[in-house]
Amino acid sequence: MTVVRTVLGDVLPEELGVCDAHDHLFLSSPLLAGQELNDASAARAELAAFRAAGGGSVVQWTPYGMGRRAADLPLLSRATGVQVVAATGLHQAAHYTPESLAEPRRGGLAELFVSELTTGIGTSGVRAGLVKVAGGFHALDAHTRWTMTAAAEAHHATGAPIAVHLELGTGALDVLDLLCGELEVPPHRVILGHLNRSPDLVTQRQAAGSGAYLAFDGPSRTNHATDWRMPDAVSALADAGFGERLLLGGDTTTAGARSVDGGPGMPYLLRRVRPRLELALGERLVELMLTVNPGRAFGVDWR
Repeated sequence: MTVVRTVLGDVLPEELGVCDAHDHLFLSSPLLAGQELNDASAARAELAAFRAAGGGSVVQWTPYGMGRRAADLPLLSRATGVQVVAATGLHQAAHYTPESLAEPRRGGLAELFVSELTTGIGTSGVRAGLVKVAGGFHALDAHTRWTMTAAAEAHHATGAPIAVHLELGTGALDVLDLLCGELEVPPHRVILGHLNRSPDLVTQRQAAGSGAYLAFDGPSRTNHATDWRMPDAVSALADAGFGERLLLGGDTTTAGARSVDGGPGMPYLLRRVRPRLELALGERLVELMLTVNPGRAFGVDWR
């Protein structure tokens, strides 16, 4: 049976409702010192605001070692009525200290991912529903190859989808060559993030043509320079027959970006982005991107 693995257990894909396919309730990194998402009360308020705007589910892409607070996620999900999907995985090396990577290097990275997908994250009992990894700016360094190789091994062991942070939206084809070519991950199990940050329509069409999912995530004040091009990019992909491969997300990464702290936050995706896209593209395509496609992207016949 195909199900989405949430922090409260496995659910049918159609139970996700309106889905923010890439966001963060908790996140910390040396690169974002002083801007951490680490306030559980603010996370609850943000989820509640998203729910009030019509949201039904959020996929948190926060991976291992970045303050994901897995034990808090079921409490927040129950309190707000929003389905939450947690992640295992590993981000770029710059987000970690050498000490924080000692355990996954010692115990085996793929084994860590599989354990968090099937048994639970730490002692929380919360199982991850995806593996999150990251590429570099137009490049795949040794750290990236290590993490993506482990992610592919975890996929082959469990069926889990692999979500990829593309640095400034670049490197999509190199990522697909590695994951789907060399490491033999089926393209429909790969979700490429941040395509809106590099509005290269040719590359986007090539990536969609592979069978991978493309996430247009992070419309906010920090990424506004490319926001206005997103309707054209989505329209071009839909016209080329790839409407079923497109996802939308908010990607809130700092405390100041939360709606409850004065930023756009999770509700912005439904309050502003959704109606804007509906005017440009029609309600049917936007509904597909927010409700049907996430269930397909994150739904798994788990092994």
